[in-house]
Amino acid sequence: MLTLISPAKTLDFETPPGTRKHTQPGFLEQSEALVAEARELSPADIRELMGVSETIADLNCRRFHNWAAPFSLDNAKQAVLAFRGDVYTGLDADSLDTKQLAFAQQHLRILSGLYGLLRPLDLIQPYRLEMGLKFANRGGANLYQFWGDRLTRELDSQLAKSGSKVLVNLASNEYFKAIQPRALDADIITPQFKDWKNGKYKIVSFYAKKARGRMARFIIERQLNDADGLLAFDSDGYRYNKKESGPREPVFTREAPST
Repeated sequence: MLTLISPAKTLDFETPPGTRKHTQPGFLEQSEALVAEARELSPADIRELMGVSETIADLNCRRFHNWAAPFSLDNAKQAVLAFRGDVYTGLDADSLDTKQLAFAQQHLRILSGLYGLLRPLDLIQPYRLEMGLKFANRGGANLYQFWGDRLTRELDSQLAKSGSKVLVNLASNEYFKAIQPRALDADIITPQFKDWKNGKYKIVSFYAKKARGRMARFIIERQLNDADGLLAFDSDGYRYNKKESGPREPVFTREAPST
């Protein structure tokens, strides 16, 4: 079984990693090609493309120009320890022990606009390049066209090695659109997390992102390799709600956010 999550815009390259174990991304050649094209963008181009402030545009322009392989612990950091944000707050990878990190390395995958598909301990350098950006490149009009079916084929290969053809999709719609579900030999499970609000259960983005991270951690802690085990998820007040759920879309609800 594999679990998919999205990356984060917020990065932490200041905190030393709690482990020296690391691996290299599988699509570095493609990443290098994208960076080469991104270096042609001026700060003003980046500002318009990403819809960010001048300060953030300048920062990411420098990041593209400073990006350089080969990666080592001197110039890069493990992906799951570098990403921050709501999903990663829920995952809390810094507190995973050696055994849990090893399981995550085998069963957790991170989709990325620049790196394609990452294992938790794959090294990355600072960047910002969301999958949904209309970043025209030699591969097409956007990053979905650039990656094509590469990520789907790689996921299929890795699923075959995982011992289960279940794919738990905890990624955002923006990132999961980079995958071609019909081409996957997999049973895709997409959990949903809803809060009671204004008389009905609704997805509240902030809480749902954190819950996706919590579920990823739950899978790692329990070392799950089948979909049935997901239904026992009970973090932050969420519980499986059979009435709200569909066959491949288990819904977890709560009455009020945990304090």
